[in-house]
Amino acid sequence: MTTTVEPKKLAILVVLLLVAALTLYFNVFSGDSSAPAPVASAVPAPAASVAPQAQIPLPGSAQPTERRRTNEASAGGEFKPRMNYANPQDRPDPASIDPTLRLDLLAKVQQVEPDAVIRNIFQYGAAPPPPSAKPIDLPRNVPRIPVKIGPPLPPPPPGPPPVPQAPPMTFKYYGYKVSKSNGRKQAFLLDGDDIIIAGENDSVKAGRYRVVTIGVNSITIEDTQFKKTQTLPLQVTPA
Repeated sequence: MTTTVEPKKLAILVVLLLVAALTLYFNVFSGDSSAPAPVASAVPAPAASVAPQAQIPLPGSAQPTERRRTNEASAGGEFKPRMNYANPQDRPDPASIDPTLRLDLLAKVQQVEPDAVIRNIFQYGAAPPPPSAKPIDLPRNVPRIPVKIGPPLPPPPPGPPPVPQAPPMTFKYYGYKVSKSNGRKQAFLLDGDDIIIAGENDSVKAGRYRVVTIGVNSITIEDTQFKKTQTLPLQVTPA
């Protein structure tokens, strides 16, 4: 059985194939071109002959996956480094990596003296104190602000006068005697060059002092002005 195709239908089919081929070419191979793809307005293309447009990323634009990772990193998510490379030629060759430690470079870093405000990470100890602030030099044309100073404070009131103290006595006690008639004791005192003989309750030196008690090894005399008593020891004369 022989099938005969009309020339008009054959021409329409060829035109549709050319439109589909041109659309595919401009969408896939010429995505960066600003010229729109020619569209046949006379004859509508069937739905089966239209190929879906492929999204080709422009140079310098971020991929959706990379943009998503950037948004997650900026949102405070956990950082996951990339362990693979997009291009196989960018992967380093493990055989070309030198595992030798460069101790000479480390020694050079340790020999660098840091500034005064920078702490040396290779030395342990307390951090140096911060530098003291320098006084600010004001320009000469700045007027000085007068400071009002009030009257001087009055001196503090004087305290109570010191309590007068009794001066030390200058008497020297050399002994005593006992009267056989009445048993009264009398002491022998020496005040400078003056020899004083006084009994108990007797006043000496114009009533300034009074003999209180006379003992074998000491004598007690009262200063009647300061109401203070003082005990004088017996003066032993060398033989």
